[in-house]
Amino acid sequence: MNTFWEERFREEGRIWGDNPSPTALLAIALFKKAEVREVLVPGSGYGRNAGAFARAGFAVTGIEISETAIAMARRGSSDVRYHQGSVLDMPFDDSVYDGIYCFSVLHLFRKNERAAFLGRCRDQLKDGGVIFFVVFSDKEPSYGTGRMVEENTFESKPGREVHYYSEEDLVSEFRGFAIITTGMVEEPEDHGNEGRHVHQLWYICARR
Repeated sequence: MNTFWEERFREEGRIWGDNPSPTALLAIALFKKAEVREVLVPGSGYGRNAGAFARAGFAVTGIEISETAIAMARRGSSDVRYHQGSVLDMPFDDSVYDGIYCFSVLHLFRKNERAAFLGRCRDQLKDGGVIFFVVFSDKEPSYGTGRMVEENTFESKPGREVHYYSEEDLVSEFRGFAIITTGMVEEPEDHGNEGRHVHQLWYICARR
C-alpha cells in the first residue's frame, strides 16, 4: 500500500485540492459540541482535513504513510504534528485523544486489519472520546469492480483494495463503540484521469 500512495502523491500532488471534505466540517461541529480538544487524524494525507481541524482550534496529530504527502502537509501548515508510517503500526506516541477523525482509510484494509486498526484507535481514545469515520459504501460506482479478495472487498485499482460497506456492515464494524449517528453523503471529486465523479460515502460518529 505504501508504494501505491507514495507514487500517487508524487505524480498527482494535492489530488483532492485544498478544501477539506464536507465531512470534516461536520465532524468539527460534532467535536466542538462534545468538547473535544485534541484530535488524531489517521491517514492524514497532505493535510487538507487535518489543517481544517487545526484552524478550528483543535490540537491535531496526523499519521500518514507517504513521505511525499507529509512533506506537502508540513509546507501547508505548521500547526499539525505528523508521524510518518502505517496506521496499522499505531501508536506512534503515548498520547490519548478526545477525538479521532478518519477519512476514507478504514475501507482500504481487509477484515482482520480493519479490526486491528479500530482496536488501536480505541486504545488511543480517552474514555468518553468521540470518533468520526468516513468509508466507501456499497452504492459506490466502483463496487464490484476488479478482483474480489474478500466479501464486498475488491481490488478496484491495481495495488488498491477497497471494502464497500452496507449500513449493517458498518454498524457491526463499530460494535465496540456507542454509536451516536450514521449517515450517507455524496462527495463530488474532479481529479486525474478519473475526471468528475461522485462518491457515495457512509459516515459514522461514535463514542468510546
